[in-house]
Amino acid sequence: MFPPQHYLDLEHQYSAHNYHPLPVVLSRGQGPHVWDVEGKRYLDFLSGYSAVNQGHCHPRLVQALCEQACRLSLTSRAFHSDKLGEYAEFITRFFGYDKMLPMNTGVEAVETAIKITRKWGYEVKGIPDGMAKIVVCTGNFHGRSSTVISFSSDPSARTHFGPYMPGFLTIPYNDAASLEEALQDPTVAGFLVEPIQGEAGVVVPDEGYLSTCKALCEKNRVLFIADEIQTGLARTGKMLACDHEGVRADVLILGKALSGGLLPISAVLTDKEVMDCIHPGEHGSTFGGNPLACAVAMEALRVLKDENLAENAKKLGTIFREGIRQLNSPMITLVRGKGLLNAIVINNSDPEAAWNICLRMKDRGLLAKPTHGDKIRLAPTLVIKEEQIRKAVAIIGESLRS
Repeated sequence: MFPPQHYLDLEHQYSAHNYHPLPVVLSRGQGPHVWDVEGKRYLDFLSGYSAVNQGHCHPRLVQALCEQACRLSLTSRAFHSDKLGEYAEFITRFFGYDKMLPMNTGVEAVETAIKITRKWGYEVKGIPDGMAKIVVCTGNFHGRSSTVISFSSDPSARTHFGPYMPGFLTIPYNDAASLEEALQDPTVAGFLVEPIQGEAGVVVPDEGYLSTCKALCEKNRVLFIADEIQTGLARTGKMLACDHEGVRADVLILGKALSGGLLPISAVLTDKEVMDCIHPGEHGSTFGGNPLACAVAMEALRVLKDENLAENAKKLGTIFREGIRQLNSPMITLVRGKGLLNAIVINNSDPEAAWNICLRMKDRGLLAKPTHGDKIRLAPTLVIKEEQIRKAVAIIGESLRS
């Protein structure tokens, strides 16, 4: 191993500067922990932006990956594989939908959901061709593709990347009245929403917001599209964040922890009326639904259920938020979250305060990162234990006091 600066210099010289990471170089992970190149151990409180819900290098996932990789990894969709049908049946029954369309990254799944929704809008709802609209929310984060940044309200995602894709109506988040008004437009095909806005700083909507929005969509024959890429798969204390309000999305978008962090896997689930609008040649992916991904995704879902990770997230999330509040730190304006998706809002006029606190946490063995300046997102792996949660609270307290 080389010293950390060697790896930092290599990245700086040869890699695009499209991220601003903490100055730590990781080389190994297991369960809730990661280790840097010098052997220092950390509690991982970002979990690959919730892609590693099952913990780093979960042995069951690694075994599924290795066994399938030794047999067959990729056929392309030019041919059938013995895994895709099995996976499609497994995941649709797991979540209660008719059909699944497999993709790789989260933003690919969002793009897929947008295309499917528009196609349904034209061929089933009867919207005139080229006029379909999708309602989105301010503060959203659905990825960084050219289409998705077209309806982002984040200047860093949008500036100098235009021209932008038309066909989106933006309304305030957590404002059902604004949705009701927007849905008076008969050319609206779908409403795309995060049940909790993660990248915006873990913004949790009011109780009843999601169920009200779903009812409004049903009333106006509009598809309710839930982006559960970050909030789903046991992260918030339920298998899906929409489950907290008993809401079944018309179009469900999954990613991140669908692979447990081993490779990019995403999926869009919906029912026949919607999915059957897609025909051969109209959408696809070289790697989407590859046998390796199918094997890993099935095992990733089994692990979530077998190890009761939603229940663990619910219990330990409550302990974590109570612990942070009991710090009574004047540096904290607000603690918010659900399950093990949480954030603290930093009360300090220094725009670098949240970043500096994360550096102090790193020095004490806990990794997290600011989002949107004054917010620190805190999302450990779901295999974390209570004593590790309490250790994390102590580290955060010490870092705030420093």
